[in-house]
Amino acid sequence: MRRNVLLYFLITLGFGLGMYYTIQAGKRLEIAKTPPPVAIAQPSVAEPPSVPLSNSGTGLSHVLQGLRDNLQEPLSQLLVQLLLIVLLARIFGSLFAKMGQPAVIGEMLAGIVLGPSVIGGLFPDAYQFLFPVGSLQPLRMLSQVGVIVFMFVVGMELDVKHLRHKASTAVMVSHVSIFFPYLLGVVFSYFIYQSYAAQNVSFTGFALFMGTAMSITAFPVLARILEERNLTKTHLGSTAITCAAVDDVSAWTILAFVVAIAKAGSPGGSILTIFLLLAFVAITLLWVKPFLYRLLGANSQDTPPPTRNSIIGILLLVFAAGLITEIIGIHALFGAFLVGVIMPPDTRFRTQLRLRLESFSSSFLLPLFFAVTGLRTHIELLNDWSGVAVCLGLIFVATLGKLGGSMFAARWTGMDWHDSFALGALMNTRGLVELIVLNIGYELGILSPRIFTMMVIMALVTTAMTGPLLSLGNFLRRKSPVLVAESTVA
Repeated sequence: MRRNVLLYFLITLGFGLGMYYTIQAGKRLEIAKTPPPVAIAQPSVAEPPSVPLSNSGTGLSHVLQGLRDNLQEPLSQLLVQLLLIVLLARIFGSLFAKMGQPAVIGEMLAGIVLGPSVIGGLFPDAYQFLFPVGSLQPLRMLSQVGVIVFMFVVGMELDVKHLRHKASTAVMVSHVSIFFPYLLGVVFSYFIYQSYAAQNVSFTGFALFMGTAMSITAFPVLARILEERNLTKTHLGSTAITCAAVDDVSAWTILAFVVAIAKAGSPGGSILTIFLLLAFVAITLLWVKPFLYRLLGANSQDTPPPTRNSIIGILLLVFAAGLITEIIGIHALFGAFLVGVIMPPDTRFRTQLRLRLESFSSSFLLPLFFAVTGLRTHIELLNDWSGVAVCLGLIFVATLGKLGGSMFAARWTGMDWHDSFALGALMNTRGLVELIVLNIGYELGILSPRIFTMMVIMALVTTAMTGPLLSLGNFLRRKSPVLVAESTVA
């Protein structure tokens, strides 16, 4: 126990000193910062010239022109986009699931295929017809509703009891898996800030956001990987779930403060935002949570299943919390996530509500978010060796920080090397949660289109690595001389 406390103190001290000196050095870069490469803007789509109806035209041409005009109505365009996005996401998700990968990898890739990098490059006319510039805002707003519901479900999936039962290991592993990649992300930002950061962002805001993005673990994807591999009830599975839960709460808390600082422009200017956020969290925990426990019942399987009115009431609470955090200046996702966390545990109401909302949001609304992310991803911006090198560097630094930090911290707490490696591979999973964080940075003007594209690629690669790394760990476990010797003795 004393060794863990001493190591934790040294790690925290090293993290703090490394962050401080890197940010102080990076501030000197702001004066000499050169403009980043000009982003490739999406070409505006001109309205097609209307064909005047003349009496000399045939009736068929009039009918066809009317159908074409109807197809270019905003509602028609949105419905065409919904059909195409959901269908392609289901196809890609099924293909990747058959290959042993999480379906979310295929859905994320489907969004990129629909964007300017693939469809836009191969079939520019079709791309401009399907996704004209004026139609993207309704699609983005609808996708945000899906992400808000999804973050509420993620909050409900967190089991706070795990944090009490495995507090020592969870705090050590999860915080090292945040501190180490966070520090690496800040240091890496020092070398890419001048060439890749958005024009008007400070080094502090850029570096803090990059550190946060590097330290994310996708709790929902990790839980599904454990379930697919029948690891949920094992020691490794329960430890991974606990560490990911602590990681999720810690990372989203850090991100809330980073967003406040980025919007204010300086740590001092964010004091009011942070104060309002803390007041909102306190009211939610001290007043809203007990109210929900009394209304829905806690730790009771006798609670009635959710009705139409109760579901509407919960969704109104979720959207109200999201509205409050949006007005405060953080993001609507934080309010939705917090409401999910305070929902009463171990009730039939919570389980059935999660299943109902998750089935709709994951199957229909989240693919819209993947498509919006794909429309913002311009792989053609990585058109030189320096861009490719930076992208590979991001993947290496992210993997080294998350997998390496988690593995060595787990080994220090007493886990063997095989379980430590497997835990590190699981904590390196980023998935959809990473895309949510990256889109927040893009909308705030912290990430330029080029670095956004690199980070999206990093999220895809690190998530896709999880399955093969777990299989590699199992292979090494079977080949371990210790295990062979134990089986021989037995």
